Amino acid sequence: MTINEFVRRASFAAVVATAGMAANGAADARITSIQVTSTTPAFNGTSFGSVGPYENVVGVAHGELDPDDPLNAVITDIELAPRNARGAVEYAMDFSIFKPVDESKGNHTLLYDVVNRGRMSIPALDIGSSGSNPGDGFLENSGYTIVYSGWEHDVTSGIKITPVVAHNKDGSAITGRVRSEYIVNSPTSTQDVTAPPAYESISTSNAGATLTRRVHQFDAKEVIPNSQWAFADCTSTPFPGVPSTLKVCLQGGFDTNHIYEIVYTAKNPVVTGIGFAATRDFLSYLRNSNGRNTGKGNGVGNGDGRGRCNNRGQGAAHNGCPQLLPTPASLLGSAMDNAIIYGSSQSGRWIRTFLQLGFNQDENLHLVVEGAIPHKASNRGAFNVRWGQPTRLSGTQHTETQFPGQESPQTWGVYADTLSNVTASQLDRCNATNSCPKIFHTITDTEYWQALMALNTSTVDGSADLVIPDNVRIYQFSSTQHGGGDPTALPTVLPNPPANCQLRTNPNPFIPAQRALLVALHQWIVDGTEPPPSLYSKVSDGTLAPVETVHYGYTGAVNFTVPGVANRKFYLDRGNAFNVEDISGVMAEPPIARAPYALLVPAVNSDGNDLGGLRNVNVQVPLGTYTGWNPRKAGFSEGDSCDLTGGYIPFFRTQAQRIAAGDPRPSLAERYPTHADYVAKVTAAANSLVAQRVLLPQDAALMIQQANAAVVP
Repeated sequence: MTINEFVRRASFAAVVATAGMAANGAADARITSIQVTSTTPAFNGTSFGSVGPYENVVGVAHGELDPDDPLNAVITDIELAPRNARGAVEYAMDFSIFKPVDESKGNHTLLYDVVNRGRMSIPALDIGSSGSNPGDGFLENSGYTIVYSGWEHDVTSGIKITPVVAHNKDGSAITGRVRSEYIVNSPTSTQDVTAPPAYESISTSNAGATLTRRVHQFDAKEVIPNSQWAFADCTSTPFPGVPSTLKVCLQGGFDTNHIYEIVYTAKNPVVTGIGFAATRDFLSYLRNSNGRNTGKGNGVGNGDGRGRCNNRGQGAAHNGCPQLLPTPASLLGSAMDNAIIYGSSQSGRWIRTFLQLGFNQDENLHLVVEGAIPHKASNRGAFNVRWGQPTRLSGTQHTETQFPGQESPQTWGVYADTLSNVTASQLDRCNATNSCPKIFHTITDTEYWQALMALNTSTVDGSADLVIPDNVRIYQFSSTQHGGGDPTALPTVLPNPPANCQLRTNPNPFIPAQRALLVALHQWIVDGTEPPPSLYSKVSDGTLAPVETVHYGYTGAVNFTVPGVANRKFYLDRGNAFNVEDISGVMAEPPIARAPYALLVPAVNSDGNDLGGLRNVNVQVPLGTYTGWNPRKAGFSEGDSCDLTGGYIPFFRTQAQRIAAGDPRPSLAERYPTHADYVAKVTAAANSLVAQRVLLPQDAALMIQQANAAVVP
């Protein structure tokens, strides 16, 4: 860390403290009104053990931000967002709260689920859940109050935030270059520009815009003549279609075997970073009454006499301020003693960005959450850039490789990345303000193969491991894929290959381990019980290795190489207006690739399963090879990666079958001479994991029951 960087961060901490002390006289960031649209019984009135029934409170939260507050100034383009009469930037977001009807029977912990593209993620921890069916009700039986709110604008359904569009100082529209990719699983004539992930074109003319195609990610880009495509809709009218700034039409249509990339001039960027501040302030409201806790209600109902809202009024609205807010207790039932934030995939990357940008402390110096679980997130995301497109991937081997999110720092501890010239950690800001939560970082194998997870724990040249901070634990769910598996399915169930992939989908579930780790994190927060040690692949013990050295004895796949399905990262130069360390600002499109990083992935045993990490029952007592990668089939850019889909290569049942196929892996009959032998091995593995506190007793019992029901060998 340079001296200038140290001074900048030290100044940031001092400014935060000053902002907090001056909050009573500032145009504060806060929730200004709550509209509850419904309160209904949850889960069809199901009662959960000693906790009882739940209810669902749904509504819209309105808030406003002081764009000049240093805590908010990190938001890209907030200075160009519309302001109200008080000089504040307004927003509105959906929310949904699932809480015990009698909150006194709950565990007084707020579990905040960062929605993924408007969808709830954490109900998956209730094994067997679907829709209004709570499955085994693990979360509800534990007494959690589960909260969701919108942060993302580019979704058409689900829980979202109203977009706030930036404009030039003179009120005119902001324009700029935007790059997007189109990859389709079935032929189509037309792509929607404004559906996720992109923005409306400034014109129906494609002059100055470029559309290219390539079969593989790193092939040369073939320019499609502008005469062969148009900003138009060809769904019902043949090419050149009906002119439209919202759609792109290609003569002959978009096929499944190419990556299409468009670079064009768009207008009206959304201030996407507002979602971070809105979440911070909604959680602050729920936990400490917008930072006041005066005992006189939680209203913003009176003005302060200077045209700004305060938080102490108890009367009707006046001076342009909203009426009194309901107290958090009226929404939650009682005060929350602590809070945990959970996010999966996109939402996990959002959590990492939230923490890195300093949003885990509100302007009154209150901690927002005590615990964080960024799940399946080996990097951050482009959630705070001009032309932000949150629904886009942060880059896999085949899709969106050049989209930002994998910039340094990728590490929880301070590290000098010599390629990007960044010396920092993702916890610098919260360390400076003593607002870092306890973190359980959980990942699958796919994050190593597609999202450079190794750069979280090893040097850029791949030669050594890095030190992990004391408040962080990392758990690698060994030999699992990004999408996970179904914990209720028998282990002998053979899933079908996806339409565009060669191998069957990896069925190895990580949810049982995730449940046990949520219990461990809660215990660490509430009573200080030390959690299980980190479990992940390392350079030092040979469980993390260069991709070229990792060998699979048998795959059954064709026309691919193991290194070819892995995503190799380059340092990408995005121009002087882009802040690499914060993944903020304005990107130059397309970026320029500079130096490559080392590519390390989990080393595997002779079965093709991980040597390191949290090796669950399926890995210890395998029925096949479970991978974090899966090659694409012919007609879908054959040999590239199926992005976030892993593979499953089941063992043959007999020795004769596997020898005939050329498979060196022992067959089921060779591994498990009898069914009782298989069940005994599953039982021993499950009980060992329970003893390590990485599997719950009830989930171990389910696995043993499934082993008894499975036909093995």
